[in-house]
Amino acid sequence: MHGTERQEKEEIYARIDPISLDVRTEMEILVTKKNQTPQHTGSDSGRMRISRAASVCLVLLCFLLLTAVIVLSVFIYTNNTYYTEERDGLPDKTANLTGERNQLLIRHTNLTIQTHNLTKEADQLKNKNIGLAKDRDQLRTKNMDLAKERDQLQNRNTNLAKERDQLKTKIMQLTQEKNTLLSNNNKLTEEKDLLSQEKNELLKSLRDKDEWIYYQSSLYFISSESKTWAESRRYCTERGADLIIINNRKEQELIKKMPSDNKFWIGLTDRDEEGRWKWVDGTNADLNFRFWNPSEPNSYGGYDEDCVLTYPRGWADFSCNQAHKWICEKIILK
Repeated sequence: MHGTERQEKEEIYARIDPISLDVRTEMEILVTKKNQTPQHTGSDSGRMRISRAASVCLVLLCFLLLTAVIVLSVFIYTNNTYYTEERDGLPDKTANLTGERNQLLIRHTNLTIQTHNLTKEADQLKNKNIGLAKDRDQLRTKNMDLAKERDQLQNRNTNLAKERDQLKTKIMQLTQEKNTLLSNNNKLTEEKDLLSQEKNELLKSLRDKDEWIYYQSSLYFISSESKTWAESRRYCTERGADLIIINNRKEQELIKKMPSDNKFWIGLTDRDEEGRWKWVDGTNADLNFRFWNPSEPNSYGGYDEDCVLTYPRGWADFSCNQAHKWICEKIILK
């Protein structure tokens, strides 16, 4: 567009140059005529000079005015052409701007939608991030709990390993003890067999004597004659026995089954210390197995009654020097 304006201006100036040339030519002719005109004297000469000068000024003024009009016309024409072209180009520009505006509106709408979607996604991501943070915290807590459980399990494993080693050691000891016990058991079994054999032989030999009775792994001799307590005990010890020691109620029941008019010395006395009753094996009489007759022991009549007789009603203290029957006991198996 600017190239076209420049070309039009050059054409206008090309038209102006011939006009300027014609004006200069006329002025030169006038000057020549002035120089060729014969000189007059007086006032005519002065008036002619003034008239010529005025004509020249008028011509110059007309020339300048014409030049100004031409330049102004060229300027107006040029501007009019430029603005006409601008006006003619405005609809296209307007259409382009409208299209750009519509595209911008569409783009703005799309950006708004995208912004909304991104905001929504951002909110979802924030919520998801919060959920993930909670999950992370829960996992950290769970990890700490698992670490504690691991440490506890490791400690428990260590303790179990120690217990296992101790149990292994104990098993080895028990195995050795078991082997020892098995060996001892075999020996005891052999000894038991020998003792059973001896017992059977002893029982067989004692069955030939009517005085001995077998009861609860012991042999009992019930005398038919009477002796003092010391003589009765001597009789028993000479036969590998001793006066009976009543350890339980069954032995007392055995004596109750005997005839009620019989009294028998038993191996209980306080001869060593008055009031302290002891069995012939040196043990104190068990309070749980004292079968004293009511009001006994009593040292009746002020006599020194340090030995004990048993009969169906119970025990009673008597003088050791009195003569009574007795019962010997020989323990076969303890």
